[in-house]
Amino acid sequence: MVLVVDDDPDILEALSEILEAEGFEIRRARNGKEALERLEPDPPHLILLDLMMPVMDGWEFAQRMRQKPDFAGIPIIVLSADRNVGSKAKDIGAMGHLAKPFELNDLLSMVRQSLNPSADTSRV
Repeated sequence: MVLVVDDDPDILEALSEILEAEGFEIRRARNGKEALERLEPDPPHLILLDLMMPVMDGWEFAQRMRQKPDFAGIPIIVLSADRNVGSKAKDIGAMGHLAKPFELNDLLSMVRQSLNPSADTSRV
């Protein structure tokens, strides 16, 4: 299951529909506060996280999530229009990042790789 977190309703809907069409189960959240609530009772296997959101941004969400032992190991892929997305993704311990706008094939490849880490020999 993939948790998609983005405050832009068009992006949230598009990402959700694309991933569902590829066979992924999706849960949605519009900000970090909603995302924290969506971690239970069935934690996601991956989080696609926008950084710049109202109520609670992606940075604060990641910090709070990492403080909870049951959720600390969930991989995050940061999706952001921020020019410094790479360094910010690294700061929150994300396994990867994509700058908006991104290529759909890049997103799908990154999602598949994160959900099937055994296919990635560099992580052994």
